[in-house]
Amino acid sequence: MKRTMFAYTKTILERVSFDPNLFCKELEKALKILLPYEVEQLTEWLLNFTVEKPELRQCLIYINK
Repeated sequence: MKRTMFAYTKTILERVSFDPNLFCKELEKALKILLPYEVEQLTEWLLNFTVEKPELRQCLIYINK
């Protein structure tokens, strides 16, 4: 079964969420390769995901660039 880049990105971000710096780096890389509609999906997912992990909210600045 083919896996979308969006799903792969979410998996990576979940796995590195223990380290805010690494999370930000992976988010930056993902934003460079995702399609515009996938970036919108990722934005929604990030807003929900970071509710329980406020230390990661600093990385949301990369979304608004």
